[in-house]
Amino acid sequence: MQKFFNTKSDDLIITLPEPDRNGSVSLEEAISTRRSIREFSKKPVDITELSQILWSAQGSLGEEIGRTAPSAGGTYPIEVYALVMRVNDVVKRGKFAKLLKQAALSQESIELAPLNIIIAARFQRTESRYGSRAKRYVYMECGHVGQNVQLEACSLGMGSVIVGAFRDDEAKQVLGIDEEVLYIIPTGKKRVNNEKAV
Repeated sequence: MQKFFNTKSDDLIITLPEPDRNGSVSLEEAISTRRSIREFSKKPVDITELSQILWSAQGSLGEEIGRTAPSAGGTYPIEVYALVMRVNDVVKRGKFAKLLKQAALSQESIELAPLNIIIAARFQRTESRYGSRAKRYVYMECGHVGQNVQLEACSLGMGSVIVGAFRDDEAKQVLGIDEEVLYIIPTGKKRVNNEKAV
């Protein structure tokens, strides 16, 4: 069972539905149709879709197997956060997406998306085992996680885009986290041709 925690306060813990491990879209189809999407439908993301995306990023496959993305030495430095704006059955107050957009050099997709997946890292977890080489391993793992998120979004009929340009300290402050932010991934339903952008 996955749980979703509110990092701004301790009063919100949401139990997420179990992820589906037998999707209807093949890996090959997801790879061939994945594109960077920066405009999103007004439709909210469903909580089952949120659960699926978070599971693809760092979901458990069992104690002896590990997680959905490989990690050097099983050190798992990556932490995944969801900045929720429009997700069914999840309430989020505040203007965090607007503030995060400002931290990310005013990239509109961050504020327009119903959901932003944030990939952050605690480098110390991997450094304690691999020393100076750890930095390389952490960035590799971030790439694995980011690809999983994008392919899962694609398999759900959603779009996403990887954002790597942001002011580090400002992004951390907006999110209220100590980890180093590596990726922001705006995610949502794709806007169809006759639909107005958000």
